[in-house]
Amino acid sequence: MHFAMTDEQRMIVDTTRAFVAAELYPHEALVERTGHLPMELIREIQAKAMAAGLYAANMPEEVGGAGLDTLSWLLYERELGRANYALHWTCVARPSNILLAGTEAQRERYLYPCLRGETWDCLAMTEPGAGSDLRGMQASARQDGGDWVLNGTKHFISHADIAGFTIAFMATGEEVHAARPQEKDHGLLRGQRHAGLHRA
Repeated sequence: MHFAMTDEQRMIVDTTRAFVAAELYPHEALVERTGHLPMELIREIQAKAMAAGLYAANMPEEVGGAGLDTLSWLLYERELGRANYALHWTCVARPSNILLAGTEAQRERYLYPCLRGETWDCLAMTEPGAGSDLRGMQASARQDGGDWVLNGTKHFISHADIAGFTIAFMATGEEVHAARPQEKDHGLLRGQRHAGLHRA
């Protein structure tokens, strides 16, 4: 079996690595020192990332992304990960893939503005008593007519300060009965955990 990178993957790695060195590394000291990423700088780097074809590269070609296969995407992410998280995630945004599951109307409202760099999404999972453990979430949502009423607390949400909307993970069901030990081991859920969109 051949494990070497393809020519295209090598190009992706080289392009991303060069971008990180030229456009992200020079600003790391400022971000680390001040804890702040000025919007003017975000927009400047964002425009360069779009010109280089690196912005929203995790998205399929049919919606305007680069259409990277899984391995190429991971190689791209590894190179971006060499820089400060605030710089690479904000300035070279990769919208959440869950946005692809929306209707066309939802894509127009949420996905495409992210692809165009007009806004950002953020994932709200972490709670005071639960991190990425969705089964441990206490925040809930109940339907009220055509709306959803959210109840609970989310915190430590990356990019909530600039996001135009939140993808909020909420419990919408009840446990039917306590899962047996073997069911817990296999991660079988009796309740439901849903992600929904919420304007910031």
